[in-house]
Amino acid sequence: QVQLVESGGGLVQAGGSLRLACAASGRTFSRQAMGWFLQAPGTERKFVAATSWSGRDTYYADSVKGRFTISRDNAKNTVYLQMNSLNPEDTAVYYCAATQSTIATIYGNFYKYWGQGTQVTVSS
Repeated sequence: QVQLVESGGGLVQAGGSLRLACAASGRTFSRQAMGWFLQAPGTERKFVAATSWSGRDTYYADSVKGRFTISRDNAKNTVYLQMNSLNPEDTAVYYCAATQSTIATIYGNFYKYWGQGTQVTVSS
């Protein structure tokens, strides 16, 4: 079993930055690919970014490429999402998720463990 706890969300003005963190406990974190997803009110959950277990392979949704960066610190059992140049369309609840594989994936149904989410609100 893996427990994931997100932090770092909040209210920020357009053009600003936030850094989300996801602390993992339980199963061996370093052997699991991790991802971030978002869900805005009334919409389906969407992929944001993913990283392989080593951190060498990363994937991003087109909407965040060049603005968001996913990284991980396996010594701290933590994965991060640095979000820059935020705009109101980024407003959503952001979820951290863990697979049971070392390989990163953009597909939500491959993720077995999910955090409770952290709210990100970007004002115009």
